[in-house]
Amino acid sequence: MTGYAVVAKELPQGSLNLELRSVNSRYLDIQFRLPDEFRMLETAMREFLTTRLKRGKIECRVSFSRITPAEDLQHINADLLQKLLELDRTVRAVLPEARGLAVADVLRWPGILATESSSAENFFGPCMDLMHAAVDELAAARGREGAKLKAILLDRLGNMRRLASEVSPSIPALLATFQEKLKARLREAMINCDDERIRQELTLFASKIDVDEELSRLQAHFDEVERVLEKGGAIGKRLDFLMQELNREANTIGAKSVDAEVSKISVELKVLIEQMREQVQNIE
Repeated sequence: MTGYAVVAKELPQGSLNLELRSVNSRYLDIQFRLPDEFRMLETAMREFLTTRLKRGKIECRVSFSRITPAEDLQHINADLLQKLLELDRTVRAVLPEARGLAVADVLRWPGILATESSSAENFFGPCMDLMHAAVDELAAARGREGAKLKAILLDRLGNMRRLASEVSPSIPALLATFQEKLKARLREAMINCDDERIRQELTLFASKIDVDEELSRLQAHFDEVERVLEKGGAIGKRLDFLMQELNREANTIGAKSVDAEVSKISVELKVLIEQMREQVQNIE
């Protein structure tokens, strides 16, 4: 299901922003866009998202706008600086003509001006707070979309119930028509038109076109779809399975049909099922 949420928090070190985007997908696919210094938080955030979301392609984007106080500008990470100097000497020992590190190069080196307060561990709490808030906001957005999808699915379901109810009344008429045609063929073939022979042929024909069992299963599936929709929650996969079962029964009704109207109803049922199936792919 689609959804969007963005939350922000002001910290002493700067402004922390977290953005969640969700688009339709049959499975849960989570992608992160994080600053390098936040990479160690990805596992915890991913684990939390998997507990709250079951479907959708999710993009989580975290950004941090750092505020560097004037007094911190002169704070140099001495350990990192020493390592850089050692590497510089090692490289120039092998390549004497190589240019040495300039002051600007050193100051631009990631982490050279980092303070203890800027370590990723200090952002774990604020980041997870934002994640909770963003997921709540995303869930609300997806819930609003889900309500619209529910109305669409129930409307399609109502149309399917109507179509299915039109199949049973047509069976007696089909049998009566077959009986008259059978009698006419027997008379044309100069075959004795006895009642027992006609009864046997009618019984055989009736068994071939009997769709009571399929209609009963359709009604049961209709009821189950409605029950699942009313129940709510993570119902996408359950509905996906029910769409397969509905399609199976509609196909069987079409295969047994010897009447153009019943065949038309079978096709219309399958069209509605396909429309529902496409929408079901969007439900968690």
